[in-house]
Amino acid sequence: MNLAIVGVTGMVGRVLLNILEEKKIFIKNFYPVASTKSIGKTIFFNKKKYRILSLKEVLDLKPEPEVAIFSAGAEISKKWAIKFAKKGIKLIDNSSAWRMDKSKKLIVPEINGELLSQKDKIIANPNCSTIQLVMVLNPLNIKYKLKRVIISTYQSVTGSGKKGLDQLLTEEKCLKSNKNFSYKINKNAIPQCDRFDISGYSKEELKLINETKKILNLSRLKITATSVRIPVIGGHSECVNLTFQKDFEMKEIRDLLLKYPGLKLMDNLKKNIYPMPILSENNDNVFVGRIRRDFSQKRSLNLWIVSDNLRKGSATNAIQILEFLKKKNLIKF
Repeated sequence: MNLAIVGVTGMVGRVLLNILEEKKIFIKNFYPVASTKSIGKTIFFNKKKYRILSLKEVLDLKPEPEVAIFSAGAEISKKWAIKFAKKGIKLIDNSSAWRMDKSKKLIVPEINGELLSQKDKIIANPNCSTIQLVMVLNPLNIKYKLKRVIISTYQSVTGSGKKGLDQLLTEEKCLKSNKNFSYKINKNAIPQCDRFDISGYSKEELKLINETKKILNLSRLKITATSVRIPVIGGHSECVNLTFQKDFEMKEIRDLLLKYPGLKLMDNLKKNIYPMPILSENNDNVFVGRIRRDFSQKRSLNLWIVSDNLRKGSATNAIQILEFLKKKNLIKF
């Protein structure tokens, strides 16, 4: 397979390279792409040295890439994705550019990978906090039918990229930092992830709401969210309250989550075992625990979800889409 990665020097781009190496996925021709300041520099992948290319160079290459994974932001994707698609290159996009486009599929392979077909040239990778949420919601919705979802997220600084991470690390050393967030993040919690819109919701909260409905095909689902940035590096955490149309038994809930691919149940309160970001870092699973019935509301449940936002929340899911395309013979490795 001929593969291009756009945004290869970014945080997600580097994790993509790590996962490709870990999985030993065969790449015949590899085309790394990055911003203007990185073009011409070199990068190592699979023990080989590659020169970083521009997007225009990649489109002119022979042999051209069969697949391109974009992790360079929505503006780059909006400008270049269609140009790649017109050349027959399948594109997996990590930005928000195409997620809510009705003509594009928003894919978590364990949930809706079967929707993919040969016609799909631009495939949207969901938001990091959405992916870990729907991984838990899907098996529960199939059995009990979701009625309402309330989410509060506690999100890693890495969700805002290298600048967010740099701000935290700098502040931890008691040095003056360049502000990526509205306020100091060290020893703080900021109830804002991305910009606010006129409704008072942040873009991150709206992504959670709208993308969840699209992935689960539940346009009428009652869902609301509050997103908070915290001084953590390992991953995103979510406190979730669910109300179902059907009643449930707690043992059935745990059995469903225990058996679902990509989930890891951590729920032993006697031993203080529950998901935490420090345990999810560099792991591809979505962790779920603190599962308990909500006695204030009929057919309701509380749980706690944690996942590495750079792995399953972004890079791992993109690679899994790549693998799913191969499984369906939509691309050749």
